[in-house]
Amino acid sequence: MVAEKEDFEDERLSIDCPILLTERLVLRPPHEDDIPELVQLADNRHVAEMLSRMPHPYGEAEARAFLSMARAKRGGGVVYAITLADSGAFVGSAGLNATDRGLELGYWIGEPYWKRGYATEAAHALVDLAFRATDANVLNVSCRVINPASRRVIHKCGFQYAGQGMLNSIVAGQVPVERYRLDRKTWASLRSWARF
Repeated sequence: MVAEKEDFEDERLSIDCPILLTERLVLRPPHEDDIPELVQLADNRHVAEMLSRMPHPYGEAEARAFLSMARAKRGGGVVYAITLADSGAFVGSAGLNATDRGLELGYWIGEPYWKRGYATEAAHALVDLAFRATDANVLNVSCRVINPASRRVIHKCGFQYAGQGMLNSIVAGQVPVERYRLDRKTWASLRSWARF
C-alpha cells in the first residue's frame, strides 16, 4: 500500500490515536523500543519499493525520523505500530493520512510476517476507526499495480476501484498505482452484513 502525498491539514480528519485491539494484533503509537525491529523489517527493498515515502536503505536515523513524524502528526491522520498481541513483536506500521484527496489508508508488514492476514486485520481496524472517529464520507487507498497482495487486502476491506494514477516513490521513482475508495454508506452496509 502506498500513501500518495504529503500530509494535508484538515482538522475534520483529526484522530487521537487510541490503542486498537484486534483478534491477533495491538495497534498502538510507535515508540523508541520499536527502533531495532523497525530497522530490521523496514530495511528491505521489497517493502520500500511498494511505498511512496519509505527510503532504502533504512537505518536508525530513518527510524528516528519516522517516530518524530508519528509524534508530530497533526492536521488529520494517525500512525500506528502493528504488534502481535501474544508477544508484542513489532510487525509493521499502518496509518490514516489526511491528503488533498481526503483521508487515505496506508500500511506495510515486514516480510517475515507476510501471508498471515496481518495487513487485512490491521486495515479493517483502521477503516472502522476512520469512519467512527471522523466525519469523512470517503476513505481512499492505493497500491502499486504490481502488488497483488495489497490489492487483496484492499478488496477484503470493501474498497471499490476508482482508477489509476502515477505516484512518486522515493525508491522506485514514478510508478503506476491503482486507486480505490470506500464510502461511509458502503462501510455501514458491510458492517451490518458481518453480523449475520
